[in-house]
Amino acid sequence: MAQLEARKHISPDSGFPITLHPHFNDKIKNHVPPEPLREPFTPPTDRAFFADPEKKALFSVAKQVDLTESLGTVLENVQLSQLNGTQLDELALLVNERGVVFFRDQDLDTEKQVELFQHYGILDRHPAQKDQKFVNIQGSREDHRKILSYTPWASGDFHADTSFEINPPSYSLLRMEEHPEVGGDTAWVSQYGLYDTLSDAYKRFLDSLHAVHTSRLQYDTILDLWGAGPNRPPIDTHHPAVRTHPVTKLKALNVNPGFVTGFAELKKVESDKVLDFLAYHIHSADDHYVRWKWAVGSVAMWDNRCTLHRVIPGTYKGLRRGIRTTVFGEQPYFDPESESRVARKLREEIEDGKISHLT
Repeated sequence: MAQLEARKHISPDSGFPITLHPHFNDKIKNHVPPEPLREPFTPPTDRAFFADPEKKALFSVAKQVDLTESLGTVLENVQLSQLNGTQLDELALLVNERGVVFFRDQDLDTEKQVELFQHYGILDRHPAQKDQKFVNIQGSREDHRKILSYTPWASGDFHADTSFEINPPSYSLLRMEEHPEVGGDTAWVSQYGLYDTLSDAYKRFLDSLHAVHTSRLQYDTILDLWGAGPNRPPIDTHHPAVRTHPVTKLKALNVNPGFVTGFAELKKVESDKVLDFLAYHIHSADDHYVRWKWAVGSVAMWDNRCTLHRVIPGTYKGLRRGIRTTVFGEQPYFDPESESRVARKLREEIEDGKISHLT
C-alpha cells in the first residue's frame, strides 16, 4: 500500500488530502472513453411477473431456509443449472421478496451462468468490464479501507451495483471460483427494511427527494489505481431517494454510500447531514442484515432494487475470484400510492382479521 502515498490526492490550496480531484493526473485528465453515455430504454418485462406467487415449481425441487426474518434465503438440494424456465421465474420472485438467495456446491461454469442469466433480460456491462457478458470480481489481500484513505472506491462501502446508470441493474449473480477459507465474506442489507425503520416524518421527507448517483468516484479510481480506462464517460444521475419496486410494489430506500453524493433538492450542507445519518442508519441495521461466507461453487443472486451489499473489509490468505453477471433494470421510479413492507403487513393483518384496528 505504500506505493499509494505518491498518488494521494492533495489539495494545492490547503495541503490536506481531498476525496476527489478530476484532474489529479494526466492519465485521468486525458482519458477518452471509447463508448458514449447510455440512453434510457425500456427493458424486457421482469420475469418475476410470470411467476406463480406460491412458487410451487421451485419449491418442488428445492428446500427454502431463511437466514433472517428480513432478508436472505438459502435454497438447498438444487442445482441452478437444472432449473427450467418456470422455476427460474419463481426464483426471480423469491429474490424480489427475500433480497438475496444463496446456493452451495453449484456445477455452473461461466458459459452456463451467462446462458442462465440471459433468461432474466439483457446483460449489463460494468464501466470497467471488457467482456460483453460478465465481469471478473477480483479480491485484494490488502484491507481495502487503506485504499479508501487515498482515493475513492465505491465498492468499499455498501452499494447497489452501478446505481448511477440511467437503467441500473435489476438482478446480479455472483459465482465464486476461488476463495480463501477465512475472510472475504459479503454482507447485504435490505432497503425495504431500511425504509421500514425510519420515522414517518423522515419517510415523508425522503419520499420527496432525488438522490444524485455518480460514477465519478469510481471513474477516477479505475484509471488511477487499476490503470484501466472506463468504457463510458462519468455520469451523474438523479434517481428517487425512495423507489417503488416494480414487482412487489413496496417502497425501498434508494440511497447508498458507495455512489450517492447528495440530493438534488437540498443544499450541499443539508445533503451532507442527510448522508451522514443514512450512512449510520445503513451500518447499524443489524435486523436487516445478512452476512454470507463464501466457498468455491457458492452462488448468490440478489436484487439491486431492494438491497445493498459490500465485501467485508480485512485481510485474508489466498485468492478470491468470482464471475458476476447482471441484467438491466427499469429506470427507478416512485409511486406515492405504494406502501412500505411494514404498512403492507399491518394492512393484511387487518384484512385477515388478525387485528381489529390500527394501533
